[in-house]
Amino acid sequence: MELAVTGAGFYLKILGPEDTGIVHAYFRENVHHLAPWEPLRPADFYSRETLRQRLINSFDEAACGTAFQFGIICRETGDMLGACNFTGIVRGAFQACHLGYSVAENQQGKGVMHRALETAINFLFSEQKLHRIMASYIPDNHKSERVLQRLGFEREGYARSYLKIAGRWQDHVLTSLVSPDNKP
Repeated sequence: MELAVTGAGFYLKILGPEDTGIVHAYFRENVHHLAPWEPLRPADFYSRETLRQRLINSFDEAACGTAFQFGIICRETGDMLGACNFTGIVRGAFQACHLGYSVAENQQGKGVMHRALETAINFLFSEQKLHRIMASYIPDNHKSERVLQRLGFEREGYARSYLKIAGRWQDHVLTSLVSPDNKP
């Protein structure tokens, strides 16, 4: 599945095993840039075979509607510029998910993530009929804070020692965005 981003030099694509090469290149080129914001990973986490298996699993999750993991793909080169992942989708009375995202170091400050998330969020709200998207960020990650604020995410709380990132338990600011179609 692909989602067009109007007027952008990139599009969103549900990543599958055929994308192993570009995903491998993305993480190889950005591993140090992303490290402060990610959990510590096992040695084989970014190996081609491990990535391929994860992509098979994430493609199956999208088919079932339980997660949507999009690659942000450059139209001109086919390179991966970033990712936005909507995981842990819960249906029923909750209709919600968690958002995670990353952008290549050389794409920061260009509006790529904002435009990609606008498109993906519209898909989750309009096509998947979700009610709430939750996102958290480390308090000193001001770039992430600004992206979420621009998209309309509202602060809902502060979680002490919330996630083990970069090898240590870190506090997170909790935010969410409620579908404009479903606000009381």
